[in-house]
Amino acid sequence: MKRTKNLFAVATLLFGSMTMYAQNESSTKEAPLVRTISVDYKNEKGAMNKMFKMCVGAGRANEGLRADWQQQLRLTKAECNFQYIRMHGLFTDDMAVYKEDRMGKPEYNFMYIDALFDPLLEMGIKPFVELGFMPSALASGPETIFWWQGNVTPPKDYEKWEALVYELTMHFTERYGKDEVKTWYFEVWNEPNLSPGFWSGTQEEYFKLYQYAARGVKRVNEDYRVGGPATAGASWEPEMIEFCKKNNVPIDFISTHSYGVDVGFLDEYGQAGTRLSKNKWSVSGDVLQSRKEIAESSLPNLELHYTEWSSSYTPADPLHDSYHQAAYILEKIKQVGDAAQSMSYWVFTDIFEEAGPRFTPFHGGFGLMTIQGIKKPTYHAYAFMNQLGNTELVNADSSSWVCKNSAGDLQVLLWDFTHTLPDDMNNQQYYIQDLPAKSKGRISLDLQGIPAGRYHIETYKIGYGSNDPYTLYAQMGRPAQLNRQQVAFLKSQSNGLPASSEQVSVTSDGILQRDLMLTENEVVLLILKQILPVSANH
Repeated sequence: MKRTKNLFAVATLLFGSMTMYAQNESSTKEAPLVRTISVDYKNEKGAMNKMFKMCVGAGRANEGLRADWQQQLRLTKAECNFQYIRMHGLFTDDMAVYKEDRMGKPEYNFMYIDALFDPLLEMGIKPFVELGFMPSALASGPETIFWWQGNVTPPKDYEKWEALVYELTMHFTERYGKDEVKTWYFEVWNEPNLSPGFWSGTQEEYFKLYQYAARGVKRVNEDYRVGGPATAGASWEPEMIEFCKKNNVPIDFISTHSYGVDVGFLDEYGQAGTRLSKNKWSVSGDVLQSRKEIAESSLPNLELHYTEWSSSYTPADPLHDSYHQAAYILEKIKQVGDAAQSMSYWVFTDIFEEAGPRFTPFHGGFGLMTIQGIKKPTYHAYAFMNQLGNTELVNADSSSWVCKNSAGDLQVLLWDFTHTLPDDMNNQQYYIQDLPAKSKGRISLDLQGIPAGRYHIETYKIGYGSNDPYTLYAQMGRPAQLNRQQVAFLKSQSNGLPASSEQVSVTSDGILQRDLMLTENEVVLLILKQILPVSANH
Protein backbone atom coordinates (compact mmCIF):
# COMPACT_ATOMS: atom_id res chain seq x y z
CA MET A 1 0.00 0.00 0.00
CA LYS A 2 2.83 2.38 0.87
CA ARG A 3 4.44 1.70 -2.51
CA THR A 4 1.16 2.50 -4.28
CA LYS A 5 0.79 5.82 -2.47
CA ASN A 6 4.35 6.77 -3.37
CA LEU A 7 3.68 5.83 -6.97
CA PHE A 8 0.66 8.13 -7.04
CA ALA A 9 2.73 10.94 -5.55
CA VAL A 10 5.48 10.49 -8.12
CA ALA A 11 2.95 10.38 -10.96
CA THR A 12 1.26 13.53 -9.71
CA LEU A 13 4.59 15.30 -9.29
CA LEU A 14 5.74 14.29 -12.76
CA PHE A 15 2.49 15.41 -14.29
CA GLY A 16 2.58 18.75 -12.49
CA SER A 17 6.19 19.32 -13.51
CA MET A 18 5.49 18.59 -17.17
CA THR A 19 2.46 20.86 -17.18
CA MET A 20 4.46 23.68 -15.61
CA TYR A 21 7.30 23.10 -18.09
CA ALA A 22 4.90 23.24 -21.04
CA GLN A 23 3.41 26.49 -19.73
CA ASN A 24 6.83 28.08 -19.16
CA GLU A 25 8.04 26.97 -22.59
CA SER A 26 5.00 28.40 -24.36
CA SER A 27 5.29 31.69 -22.48
CA THR A 28 8.74 32.32 -23.95
CA LYS A 29 7.59 32.02 -27.53
CA GLU A 30 6.22 34.70 -29.83
CA ALA A 31 2.74 36.08 -29.36
CA PRO A 32 0.29 33.30 -30.20
CA LEU A 33 -2.08 33.33 -33.13
CA VAL A 34 -5.70 34.23 -32.52
CA ARG A 35 -8.64 32.12 -33.66
CA THR A 36 -12.01 33.84 -33.32
CA ILE A 37 -15.33 32.10 -32.79
CA SER A 38 -18.13 34.62 -33.18
CA VAL A 39 -21.81 33.68 -32.80
CA ASP A 40 -25.11 35.37 -32.19
CA TYR A 41 -27.36 33.67 -29.65
CA LYS A 42 -30.40 34.60 -31.76
CA ASN A 43 -28.97 33.45 -35.11
CA GLU A 44 -30.06 29.81 -35.29
CA LYS A 45 -28.80 27.45 -37.99
CA GLY A 46 -31.39 24.78 -37.18
CA ALA A 47 -31.66 21.44 -35.43
CA MET A 48 -28.32 20.08 -34.24
CA ASN A 49 -27.47 16.87 -36.10
CA LYS A 50 -27.03 14.16 -33.45
CA MET A 51 -26.09 11.34 -35.84
CA PHE A 52 -22.85 10.84 -33.86
CA LYS A 53 -24.75 9.16 -31.04
CA MET A 54 -27.16 7.06 -33.06
CA CYS A 55 -25.00 3.93 -32.94
CA VAL A 56 -21.87 2.52 -31.33
CA GLY A 57 -20.02 -0.73 -31.91
CA ALA A 58 -19.15 -3.68 -29.70
CA GLY A 59 -16.93 -6.67 -30.36
CA ARG A 60 -19.06 -9.79 -30.43
CA ALA A 61 -22.43 -10.84 -29.12
CA ASN A 62 -21.15 -13.33 -26.55
CA GLU A 63 -19.08 -10.65 -24.82
CA GLY A 64 -22.36 -8.84 -24.19
CA LEU A 65 -23.37 -11.60 -21.77
CA ARG A 66 -20.64 -10.48 -19.35
CA ALA A 67 -21.67 -8.47 -16.29
CA ASP A 68 -18.81 -5.95 -16.67
CA TRP A 69 -19.67 -5.40 -20.36
CA GLN A 70 -23.27 -4.60 -19.45
CA GLN A 71 -22.20 -2.36 -16.56
CA GLN A 72 -19.97 -0.33 -18.87
CA LEU A 73 -22.68 -0.07 -21.50
CA ARG A 74 -25.18 1.13 -18.93
CA LEU A 75 -22.82 3.93 -17.89
CA THR A 76 -22.02 4.78 -21.53
CA LYS A 77 -25.72 4.99 -22.29
CA ALA A 78 -26.29 7.35 -19.37
CA GLU A 79 -23.46 9.73 -20.29
CA CYS A 80 -23.13 9.40 -24.08
CA ASN A 81 -26.70 8.30 -24.90
CA PHE A 82 -26.07 6.03 -27.88
CA GLN A 83 -29.35 4.87 -29.42
CA TYR A 84 -28.24 1.63 -31.14
CA ILE A 85 -25.46 -0.92 -30.75
CA ARG A 86 -23.94 -3.18 -33.40
CA MET A 87 -21.73 -6.22 -32.90
CA HIS A 88 -20.38 -9.30 -34.67
CA GLY A 89 -21.02 -12.94 -33.97
CA LEU A 90 -24.76 -13.21 -33.41
CA PHE A 91 -24.81 -16.56 -35.23
CA THR A 92 -21.47 -17.98 -34.07
CA ASP A 93 -21.47 -21.24 -32.15
CA ASP A 94 -20.87 -19.60 -28.75
CA MET A 95 -24.37 -18.08 -29.07
CA ALA A 96 -25.89 -21.58 -29.53
CA VAL A 97 -28.32 -20.44 -32.22
CA TYR A 98 -28.39 -23.28 -34.74
CA LYS A 99 -27.83 -27.00 -35.12
CA GLU A 100 -29.30 -29.86 -37.13
CA ASP A 101 -30.62 -33.22 -36.05
CA ARG A 102 -29.48 -36.54 -37.53
CA MET A 103 -31.86 -36.07 -40.42
CA GLY A 104 -30.50 -32.62 -41.24
CA LYS A 105 -33.54 -30.80 -39.87
CA PRO A 106 -32.69 -27.35 -38.41
CA GLU A 107 -33.09 -26.69 -34.68
CA TYR A 108 -33.11 -23.14 -33.36
CA ASN A 109 -32.28 -21.68 -29.96
CA PHE A 110 -32.51 -17.97 -29.21
CA MET A 111 -32.12 -18.03 -25.42
CA TYR A 112 -28.59 -16.58 -25.48
CA ILE A 113 -29.72 -13.80 -27.81
CA ASP A 114 -32.63 -13.07 -25.47
CA ALA A 115 -30.20 -12.83 -22.55
CA LEU A 116 -28.32 -10.18 -24.54
CA PHE A 117 -31.15 -8.22 -26.17
CA ASP A 118 -33.43 -8.03 -23.13
CA PRO A 119 -31.00 -5.90 -21.06
CA LEU A 120 -30.12 -3.80 -24.11
CA LEU A 121 -33.73 -2.79 -24.57
CA GLU A 122 -34.15 -2.29 -20.83
CA MET A 123 -31.24 0.20 -20.99
CA GLY A 124 -32.94 2.01 -23.86
CA ILE A 125 -30.50 0.79 -26.54
CA LYS A 126 -31.80 -0.80 -29.72
CA PRO A 127 -29.92 -3.48 -31.67
CA PHE A 128 -28.44 -2.74 -35.06
CA VAL A 129 -28.62 -6.43 -35.93
CA GLU A 130 -25.63 -7.78 -37.86
CA LEU A 131 -26.62 -11.12 -39.41
CA GLY A 132 -23.43 -13.20 -39.18
CA PHE A 133 -21.25 -15.13 -39.02
CA MET A 134 -22.19 -18.64 -40.22
CA PRO A 135 -23.16 -21.33 -37.68
CA SER A 136 -20.76 -24.24 -38.21
CA ALA A 137 -23.68 -26.63 -38.75
CA LEU A 138 -24.82 -24.47 -41.67
CA ALA A 139 -21.39 -23.59 -43.05
CA SER A 140 -20.01 -24.81 -46.36
CA GLY A 141 -16.39 -24.80 -45.17
CA PRO A 142 -14.07 -24.56 -42.16
CA GLU A 143 -12.57 -21.08 -42.71
CA THR A 144 -12.84 -18.82 -39.66
CA ILE A 145 -11.64 -15.42 -38.43
CA PHE A 146 -10.60 -14.19 -35.01
CA TRP A 147 -9.65 -15.95 -31.79
CA TRP A 148 -13.30 -16.84 -31.28
CA GLN A 149 -13.48 -18.49 -34.70
CA GLY A 150 -16.30 -16.86 -36.57
CA ASN A 151 -17.05 -18.99 -39.62
CA VAL A 152 -16.81 -16.88 -42.79
CA THR A 153 -18.01 -19.32 -45.44
CA PRO A 154 -21.24 -19.19 -47.45
CA PRO A 155 -24.09 -21.41 -46.26
CA LYS A 156 -24.19 -24.98 -47.50
CA ASP A 157 -27.91 -24.40 -48.16
CA TYR A 158 -29.24 -20.91 -48.90
CA GLU A 159 -32.82 -21.95 -48.15
CA LYS A 160 -31.75 -22.94 -44.63
CA TRP A 161 -29.89 -19.63 -44.30
CA GLU A 162 -33.08 -17.76 -45.20
CA ALA A 163 -35.05 -19.91 -42.77
CA LEU A 164 -32.62 -19.06 -39.95
CA VAL A 165 -33.00 -15.34 -40.61
CA TYR A 166 -36.78 -15.72 -40.86
CA GLU A 167 -37.05 -17.67 -37.61
CA LEU A 168 -34.90 -15.17 -35.73
CA THR A 169 -36.86 -12.21 -37.10
CA MET A 170 -40.15 -13.92 -36.22
CA HIS A 171 -38.82 -14.60 -32.72
CA PHE A 172 -37.94 -10.92 -32.30
CA THR A 173 -41.44 -9.97 -33.43
CA GLU A 174 -43.13 -12.32 -31.01
CA ARG A 175 -40.90 -11.29 -28.09
CA TYR A 176 -40.70 -7.52 -28.58
CA GLY A 177 -43.58 -6.67 -30.93
CA LYS A 178 -43.58 -5.51 -34.54
CA ASP A 179 -43.71 -1.82 -33.62
CA GLU A 180 -40.43 -2.16 -31.75
CA VAL A 181 -38.69 -4.27 -34.38
CA LYS A 182 -39.74 -1.79 -37.08
CA THR A 183 -37.32 0.65 -35.45
CA TRP A 184 -34.37 -1.76 -35.75
CA TYR A 185 -31.93 -2.30 -38.59
CA PHE A 186 -30.89 -5.66 -40.04
CA GLU A 187 -27.46 -5.63 -41.69
CA VAL A 188 -26.25 -8.64 -43.66
CA TRP A 189 -22.73 -9.81 -42.76
CA ASN A 190 -19.54 -7.84 -42.16
CA GLU A 191 -16.91 -6.69 -44.66
CA PRO A 192 -17.48 -9.35 -47.33
CA ASN A 193 -15.10 -7.52 -49.68
CA LEU A 194 -12.18 -8.64 -47.48
CA SER A 195 -11.67 -12.10 -48.91
CA PRO A 196 -9.91 -14.05 -47.59
CA GLY A 197 -10.77 -12.62 -44.24
CA PHE A 198 -14.40 -11.95 -43.38
CA TRP A 199 -15.89 -13.80 -46.36
CA SER A 200 -14.54 -16.77 -48.27
CA GLY A 201 -16.92 -16.31 -51.17
CA THR A 202 -17.17 -13.92 -54.11
CA GLN A 203 -19.09 -10.68 -54.52
CA GLU A 204 -21.74 -12.61 -56.43
CA GLU A 205 -22.08 -15.08 -53.56
CA TYR A 206 -22.43 -12.24 -51.07
CA PHE A 207 -25.22 -10.71 -53.11
CA LYS A 208 -26.92 -14.10 -53.06
CA LEU A 209 -26.45 -14.31 -49.28
CA TYR A 210 -27.97 -10.84 -48.97
CA GLN A 211 -30.92 -11.67 -51.23
CA TYR A 212 -31.93 -14.69 -49.15
CA ALA A 213 -31.41 -12.86 -45.85
CA ALA A 214 -33.44 -9.85 -47.00
CA ARG A 215 -36.22 -12.16 -48.07
CA GLY A 216 -36.16 -13.83 -44.66
CA VAL A 217 -36.55 -10.48 -42.91
CA LYS A 218 -39.23 -9.11 -45.23
CA ARG A 219 -41.30 -12.31 -45.07
CA VAL A 220 -41.96 -11.45 -41.44
CA ASN A 221 -42.75 -7.78 -42.07
CA GLU A 222 -42.26 -5.66 -45.18
CA ASP A 223 -41.62 -2.61 -43.01
CA TYR A 224 -38.55 -4.08 -41.33
CA ARG A 225 -35.33 -2.43 -42.50
CA VAL A 226 -32.58 -4.46 -44.11
CA GLY A 227 -29.37 -3.38 -45.83
CA GLY A 228 -25.68 -3.86 -46.55
CA PRO A 229 -23.09 -4.49 -47.89
CA ALA A 230 -21.24 -3.60 -44.65
CA THR A 231 -18.00 -3.40 -46.62
CA ALA A 232 -14.58 -2.18 -45.60
CA GLY A 233 -13.32 0.98 -47.27
CA ALA A 234 -16.64 2.20 -48.69
CA SER A 235 -16.62 -0.53 -51.35
CA TRP A 236 -19.35 -2.25 -53.40
CA GLU A 237 -21.94 0.50 -52.87
CA PRO A 238 -22.93 1.19 -56.50
CA GLU A 239 -22.75 -2.53 -57.28
CA MET A 240 -25.00 -3.34 -54.32
CA ILE A 241 -27.61 -0.81 -55.38
CA GLU A 242 -27.48 -1.98 -58.99
CA PHE A 243 -27.91 -5.63 -57.96
CA CYS A 244 -30.89 -4.89 -55.75
CA LYS A 245 -32.57 -2.65 -58.31
CA LYS A 246 -32.01 -5.06 -61.20
CA ASN A 247 -33.21 -8.12 -59.29
CA ASN A 248 -35.99 -6.44 -57.30
CA VAL A 249 -34.25 -7.26 -54.00
CA PRO A 250 -35.33 -5.08 -51.07
CA ILE A 251 -32.79 -2.70 -49.58
CA ASP A 252 -33.48 0.11 -47.12
CA PHE A 253 -30.00 1.40 -46.38
CA ILE A 254 -26.37 1.27 -47.45
CA SER A 255 -23.79 0.43 -44.81
CA THR A 256 -20.01 0.50 -45.03
CA HIS A 257 -16.87 1.25 -42.96
CA SER A 258 -13.87 3.57 -42.99
CA TYR A 259 -10.68 3.93 -40.96
CA GLY A 260 -8.18 6.78 -41.13
CA VAL A 261 -4.90 4.97 -41.77
CA ASP A 262 -2.83 4.91 -44.96
CA VAL A 263 -0.47 2.06 -44.17
CA GLY A 264 -1.51 -1.38 -43.02
CA PHE A 265 -3.91 -4.14 -43.95
CA LEU A 266 -6.48 -6.50 -42.44
CA ASP A 267 -4.68 -7.63 -39.30
CA GLU A 268 -6.97 -9.41 -36.89
CA TYR A 269 -4.23 -9.84 -34.28
CA GLY A 270 -2.93 -6.27 -34.33
CA GLN A 271 0.67 -7.15 -35.17
CA ALA A 272 1.21 -4.82 -38.15
CA GLY A 273 2.22 -1.19 -38.01
CA THR A 274 -0.34 1.46 -38.96
CA ARG A 275 0.02 5.13 -39.82
CA LEU A 276 -2.56 7.85 -39.31
CA SER A 277 -3.34 9.40 -42.66
CA LYS A 278 -2.17 12.94 -43.39
CA ASN A 279 -5.18 13.40 -45.65
CA LYS A 280 -7.40 16.04 -44.07
CA TRP A 281 -10.46 14.25 -45.48
CA SER A 282 -9.63 10.69 -44.45
CA VAL A 283 -12.81 8.90 -43.28
CA SER A 284 -15.03 11.94 -43.88
CA GLY A 285 -14.12 12.00 -47.57
CA ASP A 286 -15.29 8.40 -47.85
CA VAL A 287 -18.61 9.33 -46.27
CA LEU A 288 -19.16 12.24 -48.62
CA GLN A 289 -18.29 10.03 -51.60
CA SER A 290 -20.73 7.35 -50.40
CA ARG A 291 -23.51 9.91 -50.19
CA LYS A 292 -22.66 11.10 -53.70
CA GLU A 293 -22.77 7.54 -55.07
CA ILE A 294 -26.17 6.96 -53.48
CA ALA A 295 -27.52 10.28 -54.77
CA GLU A 296 -26.44 9.41 -58.31
CA SER A 297 -27.87 5.88 -58.17
CA SER A 298 -31.27 4.50 -59.09
CA LEU A 299 -32.16 4.53 -55.35
CA PRO A 300 -31.08 8.05 -54.37
CA ASN A 301 -33.00 8.21 -51.08
CA LEU A 302 -31.38 5.28 -49.30
CA GLU A 303 -30.14 5.92 -45.77
CA LEU A 304 -26.36 5.78 -45.26
CA HIS A 305 -24.90 4.18 -42.14
CA TYR A 306 -21.20 3.94 -41.42
CA THR A 307 -21.46 0.98 -39.07
CA GLU A 308 -17.75 1.06 -38.19
CA TRP A 309 -15.29 3.92 -38.14
CA SER A 310 -12.23 5.05 -36.20
CA SER A 311 -8.73 6.33 -36.79
CA SER A 312 -7.24 2.84 -37.11
CA TYR A 313 -8.50 -0.71 -37.73
CA THR A 314 -6.10 -2.63 -35.50
CA PRO A 315 -6.89 -3.49 -31.86
CA ALA A 316 -3.28 -2.68 -30.95
CA ASP A 317 -2.93 0.99 -31.87
CA PRO A 318 -1.93 3.35 -29.03
CA LEU A 319 -3.59 6.23 -30.87
CA HIS A 320 -6.89 4.81 -29.60
CA ASP A 321 -5.73 5.46 -26.02
CA SER A 322 -4.09 8.83 -26.68
CA TYR A 323 -5.59 12.25 -26.05
CA HIS A 324 -5.10 12.95 -29.78
CA GLN A 325 -7.99 10.61 -30.59
CA ALA A 326 -10.64 12.78 -28.92
CA ALA A 327 -9.95 15.75 -31.19
CA TYR A 328 -9.75 13.41 -34.18
CA ILE A 329 -13.28 12.12 -33.49
CA LEU A 330 -14.74 15.62 -33.28
CA GLU A 331 -12.93 16.76 -36.42
CA LYS A 332 -14.29 13.89 -38.49
CA ILE A 333 -17.85 14.11 -37.19
CA LYS A 334 -17.90 17.84 -37.96
CA GLN A 335 -16.57 17.24 -41.49
CA VAL A 336 -19.20 14.58 -42.23
CA GLY A 337 -22.07 16.96 -41.48
CA ASP A 338 -25.40 15.50 -42.58
CA ALA A 339 -23.99 13.11 -45.21
CA ALA A 340 -24.69 10.01 -43.08
CA GLN A 341 -27.57 8.94 -40.88
CA SER A 342 -25.13 7.40 -38.40
CA MET A 343 -21.41 7.08 -37.69
CA SER A 344 -20.92 4.11 -35.40
CA TYR A 345 -17.64 4.38 -33.52
CA TRP A 346 -15.81 1.09 -33.22
CA VAL A 347 -16.15 0.27 -30.20
CA PHE A 348 -17.46 1.32 -26.78
CA THR A 349 -15.28 -0.99 -24.63
CA ASP A 350 -11.94 -2.78 -24.63
CA ILE A 351 -13.82 -5.90 -23.53
CA PHE A 352 -13.08 -7.07 -27.04
CA GLU A 353 -11.49 -10.37 -27.94
CA GLU A 354 -10.92 -10.55 -31.68
CA ALA A 355 -7.23 -11.15 -31.03
CA GLY A 356 -7.96 -13.04 -27.82
CA PRO A 357 -8.12 -11.74 -24.24
CA ARG A 358 -5.72 -8.82 -23.78
CA PHE A 359 -3.02 -8.89 -21.14
CA THR A 360 -2.41 -5.23 -20.29
CA PRO A 361 -4.72 -2.41 -19.12
CA PHE A 362 -3.83 -0.05 -22.00
CA HIS A 363 -3.03 -1.97 -25.18
CA GLY A 364 -4.30 0.30 -27.95
CA GLY A 365 -7.77 -1.25 -27.92
CA PHE A 366 -10.63 0.23 -29.89
CA GLY A 367 -12.77 1.01 -26.85
CA LEU A 368 -13.98 4.23 -25.29
CA MET A 369 -13.18 2.55 -21.96
CA THR A 370 -10.55 0.08 -20.85
CA ILE A 371 -11.42 -3.43 -19.70
CA GLN A 372 -11.45 -2.11 -16.14
CA GLY A 373 -13.76 0.78 -16.97
CA ILE A 374 -11.21 3.61 -17.11
CA LYS A 375 -12.63 6.29 -19.39
CA LYS A 376 -10.34 7.23 -22.26
CA PRO A 377 -10.27 10.70 -23.86
CA THR A 378 -12.52 9.29 -26.60
CA TYR A 379 -15.23 8.55 -24.05
CA HIS A 380 -15.27 12.17 -22.95
CA ALA A 381 -15.44 13.37 -26.56
CA TYR A 382 -18.77 11.58 -26.92
CA ALA A 383 -19.95 12.65 -23.47
CA PHE A 384 -19.19 16.27 -24.38
CA MET A 385 -21.07 16.00 -27.68
CA ASN A 386 -24.01 14.54 -25.79
CA GLN A 387 -24.24 17.76 -23.77
CA LEU A 388 -24.83 19.88 -26.85
CA GLY A 389 -28.32 21.31 -27.12
CA ASN A 390 -30.79 20.53 -29.87
CA THR A 391 -30.44 23.90 -31.64
CA GLU A 392 -27.23 24.74 -33.48
CA LEU A 393 -26.21 28.36 -33.96
CA VAL A 394 -24.66 29.80 -37.12
CA ASN A 395 -20.90 29.51 -36.71
CA ALA A 396 -18.19 29.96 -39.36
CA ASP A 397 -15.51 28.17 -37.35
CA SER A 398 -14.81 24.69 -38.78
CA SER A 399 -13.66 23.07 -35.54
CA SER A 400 -16.43 23.93 -33.11
CA TRP A 401 -20.14 23.76 -32.45
CA VAL A 402 -22.18 26.34 -30.60
CA CYS A 403 -25.62 25.18 -29.49
CA LYS A 404 -28.40 25.97 -27.08
CA ASN A 405 -30.99 23.79 -25.39
CA SER A 406 -34.67 24.26 -24.62
CA ALA A 407 -33.82 25.95 -21.32
CA GLY A 408 -31.78 28.54 -23.18
CA ASP A 409 -28.41 27.33 -21.90
CA LEU A 410 -25.49 27.79 -24.30
CA GLN A 411 -22.84 25.17 -25.11
CA VAL A 412 -19.58 25.85 -26.94
CA LEU A 413 -17.57 22.77 -27.95
CA LEU A 414 -14.28 23.59 -29.65
CA TRP A 415 -11.08 21.75 -30.43
CA ASP A 416 -7.81 21.68 -32.27
CA PHE A 417 -6.87 18.72 -34.40
CA THR A 418 -3.23 18.68 -35.49
CA HIS A 419 -1.58 15.77 -37.28
CA THR A 420 1.72 15.40 -35.41
CA LEU A 421 2.85 11.93 -36.54
CA PRO A 422 6.39 12.15 -38.01
CA ASP A 423 6.95 10.79 -41.51
CA ASP A 424 9.46 8.18 -40.33
CA MET A 425 7.33 6.62 -37.58
CA ASN A 426 4.17 4.55 -37.32
CA ASN A 427 1.43 4.82 -34.72
CA GLN A 428 2.80 1.98 -32.63
CA GLN A 429 6.16 3.78 -32.28
CA TYR A 430 4.89 7.32 -31.86
CA TYR A 431 1.80 7.31 -29.68
CA ILE A 432 3.42 5.26 -26.91
CA GLN A 433 5.70 8.23 -26.19
CA ASP A 434 5.14 11.08 -23.78
CA LEU A 435 3.70 13.73 -26.11
CA PRO A 436 3.31 17.15 -24.45
CA ALA A 437 1.11 19.44 -26.51
CA LYS A 438 2.45 22.60 -28.12
CA SER A 439 0.55 25.86 -28.02
CA LYS A 440 -1.99 26.56 -30.77
CA GLY A 441 -2.53 30.16 -29.72
CA ARG A 442 -5.48 32.03 -28.34
CA ILE A 443 -9.18 31.39 -28.86
CA SER A 444 -11.31 34.51 -28.77
CA LEU A 445 -14.96 33.75 -28.06
CA ASP A 446 -17.29 36.53 -29.11
CA LEU A 447 -20.84 35.68 -28.00
CA GLN A 448 -23.57 38.16 -28.84
CA GLY A 449 -27.31 38.48 -28.31
CA ILE A 450 -27.24 36.71 -24.95
CA PRO A 451 -30.16 37.54 -22.65
CA ALA A 452 -29.04 39.86 -19.86
CA GLY A 453 -28.52 38.25 -16.50
CA ARG A 454 -26.12 36.41 -14.24
CA TYR A 455 -24.61 33.19 -15.59
CA HIS A 456 -22.67 30.20 -14.36
CA ILE A 457 -19.90 29.03 -16.73
CA GLU A 458 -18.42 25.55 -16.47
CA THR A 459 -15.33 24.65 -18.49
CA TYR A 460 -14.44 21.03 -19.33
CA LYS A 461 -11.25 19.86 -21.03
CA ILE A 462 -9.68 16.90 -22.80
CA GLY A 463 -6.01 17.06 -23.72
CA TYR A 464 -2.51 16.41 -22.52
CA GLY A 465 -2.92 15.91 -18.78
CA SER A 466 -6.69 16.53 -18.84
CA ASN A 467 -8.88 13.44 -18.73
CA ASP A 468 -5.77 11.71 -20.07
CA PRO A 469 -5.31 8.43 -18.15
CA TYR A 470 -2.95 6.93 -20.72
CA THR A 471 -0.29 9.56 -20.04
CA LEU A 472 -0.58 8.89 -16.31
CA TYR A 473 -0.42 5.14 -16.90
CA ALA A 474 2.81 5.63 -18.85
CA GLN A 475 4.23 7.76 -16.04
CA MET A 476 3.40 4.92 -13.65
CA GLY A 477 5.77 2.69 -15.61
CA ARG A 478 3.10 0.89 -17.68
CA PRO A 479 2.42 -1.86 -15.14
CA ALA A 480 1.15 -5.07 -16.76
CA GLN A 481 -1.51 -5.30 -14.06
CA LEU A 482 -3.26 -2.59 -12.05
CA ASN A 483 -4.39 -3.05 -8.47
CA ARG A 484 -7.68 -1.66 -7.22
CA GLN A 485 -6.10 1.53 -5.87
CA GLN A 486 -4.36 2.23 -9.17
CA VAL A 487 -7.58 1.70 -11.13
CA ALA A 488 -9.43 4.03 -8.75
CA PHE A 489 -6.69 6.65 -9.13
CA LEU A 490 -6.79 6.57 -12.93
CA LYS A 491 -10.57 6.74 -12.91
CA SER A 492 -10.45 9.76 -10.60
CA GLN A 493 -8.09 11.52 -13.02
CA SER A 494 -10.42 10.89 -15.97
CA ASN A 495 -13.82 11.68 -14.48
CA GLY A 496 -15.00 14.29 -16.98
CA LEU A 497 -15.78 16.84 -14.28
CA PRO A 498 -15.43 20.60 -14.87
CA ALA A 499 -11.88 21.91 -14.94
CA SER A 500 -13.14 25.29 -13.69
CA SER A 501 -16.33 27.23 -12.99
CA GLU A 502 -17.18 30.88 -12.50
CA GLN A 503 -20.07 33.33 -12.45
CA VAL A 504 -20.36 36.24 -14.86
CA SER A 505 -22.83 39.00 -15.62
CA VAL A 506 -24.17 39.86 -19.06
CA THR A 507 -25.49 43.38 -19.42
CA SER A 508 -28.22 44.63 -21.70
CA ASP A 509 -25.81 44.77 -24.67
CA GLY A 510 -25.93 40.93 -24.70
CA ILE A 511 -22.18 40.55 -25.24
CA LEU A 512 -19.97 38.00 -23.55
CA GLN A 513 -16.32 37.69 -24.53
CA ARG A 514 -13.85 35.10 -23.35
CA ASP A 515 -10.25 34.32 -24.28
CA LEU A 516 -8.53 31.01 -23.69
CA MET A 517 -5.29 29.39 -24.70
CA LEU A 518 -5.52 26.17 -26.71
CA THR A 519 -2.91 23.46 -27.18
CA GLU A 520 -2.52 20.82 -29.89
CA ASN A 521 -5.35 18.30 -29.96
CA GLU A 522 -7.08 19.86 -26.99
CA VAL A 523 -10.87 19.82 -26.60
CA VAL A 524 -12.77 22.43 -24.58
CA LEU A 525 -16.46 22.50 -23.66
CA LEU A 526 -18.01 25.62 -22.12
CA ILE A 527 -21.52 25.49 -20.73
CA LEU A 528 -23.26 28.77 -19.98
CA LYS A 529 -26.31 28.55 -17.68
CA GLN A 530 -28.42 31.50 -16.60
CA ILE A 531 -28.91 31.59 -12.84
CA LEU A 532 -30.50 35.03 -12.47
CA PRO A 533 -32.23 37.22 -15.10
CA VAL A 534 -31.19 40.87 -15.06
CA SER A 535 -34.68 41.96 -13.98
CA ALA A 536 -34.38 39.88 -10.82
CA ASN A 537 -31.49 42.03 -9.62
CA HIS A 538 -33.78 44.98 -9.07
